[in-house]
Amino acid sequence: MAALLRLAQIVDACNRAISRAVGWMLLVMVLLGAYNAVARYLERDAGLQLSSNALTELQWYLFGVAFMLGAPFALQKGAHVRVDVLYGGLPERTQLRVDFWGSVLFLIPSCACAVWLSLDFVANSWSEFEWSNDPGGLPRYPLKPVIPLGFAMLLLQGFSEAIKRAAILRGEATPDQLAVRIGTGDPGDEH
Repeated sequence: MAALLRLAQIVDACNRAISRAVGWMLLVMVLLGAYNAVARYLERDAGLQLSSNALTELQWYLFGVAFMLGAPFALQKGAHVRVDVLYGGLPERTQLRVDFWGSVLFLIPSCACAVWLSLDFVANSWSEFEWSNDPGGLPRYPLKPVIPLGFAMLLLQGFSEAIKRAAILRGEATPDQLAVRIGTGDPGDEH
């Protein structure tokens, strides 16, 4: 179990590092969105050409990358949306079991399937050097590998969460030692 816990720590650290880059990406996305909004008003009122399809698409591409690469960190921090009508009232050990089996039976296989199914999609995009259909748009093929990468990182984070919960259930660690969120507690960051 010690080796698996070490692997879980590596996955957690990797997703924390990616989340920091995603945070900066979101800042750029917000600034770009603000610029695009102001530019549209100035274009209308002053007759200037300040924005472009490329800038608008770049904003959406940044959002897509942030969503795909931020999901594993959200899982790590317990920040995913839950419909916990029953889950929230369960005892802590039962919640741990639900989380463990949910990861093993649903999350990990779903992510593995998504990685597998997205590979042809990415390969096709690269073989055609896919571009946006909009005038002045951006290439799409460099962005497509983020799809299997995001699902792969989510799969690894699901594996990490299952390992940590198994260790807690076996009495080899506590939730505090592993920074595991149980129930509907605050998804804030301690690190």
